[in-house]
Amino acid sequence: MRMMKMYLSDANGKMTEIDEIKNGCWINLVAPTEDEIRYIANHLDIPIDSIKDALDDEERSRVEKEDNHVLIIVDIPIAANDEVDRPMYETIPIGMIITDRCFITVCLQENPIFEEFSKNKIKNFYTFMKTRFALQMLYMIATYYLRYLKQINRRTSEIEKELHQSMKNKELFSLLSMEKSLVYFMTSLKANNVVMERLLRLNYLRMYEDDQDLLQDVIIENKQAIEMAEVYSSILSGMMNAFASVISNNLNIVMKFLTAITIVISLPTMVASFYGMNVPIPYQHSPYAFMVAMLIAALLSTVTAFIFWKKRYFL
Repeated sequence: MRMMKMYLSDANGKMTEIDEIKNGCWINLVAPTEDEIRYIANHLDIPIDSIKDALDDEERSRVEKEDNHVLIIVDIPIAANDEVDRPMYETIPIGMIITDRCFITVCLQENPIFEEFSKNKIKNFYTFMKTRFALQMLYMIATYYLRYLKQINRRTSEIEKELHQSMKNKELFSLLSMEKSLVYFMTSLKANNVVMERLLRLNYLRMYEDDQDLLQDVIIENKQAIEMAEVYSSILSGMMNAFASVISNNLNIVMKFLTAITIVISLPTMVASFYGMNVPIPYQHSPYAFMVAMLIAALLSTVTAFIFWKKRYFL
């Protein structure tokens, strides 16, 4: 979905959508067209590459200060599905361009983080407070990482319950999707942390004391997300190895049960085959020969089944 929208807050925090660029406005670009990119670049005198960089899904997180703007690129988490429609999580870059006139965000696709701001759900959010806006955006990104990490943990617990009785690979593939999501998260979180540390150390943005406190809170949230991702990844890796063995063991139990049943059933067949031979056998002319054969077969099967039951082959 291609989209370019512009918003402006008043002094009371009420935000309205506008049709032209005004001082203090927020320009939100989602998968913009070439014409939209040129329009913004020409009107705000910023390089086209600064806008296009955030549209590369492999772009690394970084912060750059140019003559008339600051470019911040970080990765955000998004919920998605893999090729067989299993839930998983990925990361994509977003760009924040802070100019003297306005604040620009750029992303490849719509995401819930932008929606939080566009629907004015953020407390003390003003489009014209550009430094605070950038820090609030970073804080919201860290919050969504933590939220999705908790969802991954819950999903892992659900899969764990299913795995106890599983003999298929479906649950293992679901765990693999979760593990892949955690790898994406850890890589992106660590890159984002470098950007935030640079913002704290270097004078890229003009920050008041409250802004510095907010940035430190963002860094704390981000580090917490990194620690959670590392712990969950370690647990998940061990769980996958353990449950691969569980699935194999479950399959062995089924094979042992089927083998025991096959042996019990084969004994009557073996007794019957004796009476099918073209050689003299005991009681072959007796009227009770059939009953004797049936009793011998039943006795052998019963004794064998009892022995297997005592040895817990049927459990």
